Amino acid sequence: MPISPTLNRAAFGFAAAIALTSAALGACQAAPVTRIPAPAFDPAPPGAGLQTAVLAGGCFWGVQGVFEHVRGIDKVVAGYAGGKRSTANYEVVSTGTTGHAESVKIVYDPKLISYGEILHIFFSVATDPTQVNRQFPDQGTQYRSEVFYGDAGQKAVAQRYIAQLDAAKVYHHPIATRVDPDSGFFPAESYHQDYLVHHPDAPYIATYDAPKVAALKSIFPTDYRAKAVLAL
Repeated sequence: MPISPTLNRAAFGFAAAIALTSAALGACQAAPVTRIPAPAFDPAPPGAGLQTAVLAGGCFWGVQGVFEHVRGIDKVVAGYAGGKRSTANYEVVSTGTTGHAESVKIVYDPKLISYGEILHIFFSVATDPTQVNRQFPDQGTQYRSEVFYGDAGQKAVAQRYIAQLDAAKVYHHPIATRVDPDSGFFPAESYHQDYLVHHPDAPYIATYDAPKVAALKSIFPTDYRAKAVLAL
C-alpha cells in the first residue's frame, strides 16, 4: 500500500500500518544519527533503589525497543503521558486531540546508568529532538518529543542538557523537545508492548526502529545488551 510521507500510522489504521510494504516506506527514511556530547550536569539522585524516567520521542515502538537493549534498565513500558486517564487509549490518542504523547516509562538502576546517560542515549539515537509534533512519517502532537520529569533533579538535568546541546550547535536546528512535569503515565495496550522484539521484520520497524538499535550498539557499545528486557 503506497503512502505519502505526510501520513501517520493512525491515518490508515493500525492493521494497515503494520502491513505497509518496505518499498512504500523507503520513500521516507529515518534521519541519520547525531553523535552528541554527554551531559555536563548529571548528579546522582537522592535516595537509593530503582528510578523512573518518562520520555516521549515519536512512535513508542522504537523508543521502547532502544531502551530495552540498554544496560541498567530494569523495564520499559510503552504508554501515554500528558493527558487524562480517560483518553489513554490508542485510537483516541491517535486523533491528536488528547494532550497525550506516545511515551515510554523507563525503570532503571542508578547504580548502573544515570538519568543523564539515559537522556544522552535518547537524544542520540531514540529521537530527532529538532522535529516539532512529528517523527519522520508520523505527524501530530502525539508524536512530539518531550521529557516528563518526576522531580526537580530530573527537570534540572533535562533543561541544562538541552541548553548545553543547543549552545554546542550539535544539530542543524534548535531542540524542540519539551520539558514538563509527569502528570501521569498510562500503559498502552498489550499488542503495543515489546513490538520491536516481537515484530523485527515489520516494514515500519525495519525502516525506522531497527536502525536506532543498531546505532545504540555502535555508539554506546558498553551500554548495549543483546538480550532485550521485556515489558510483558
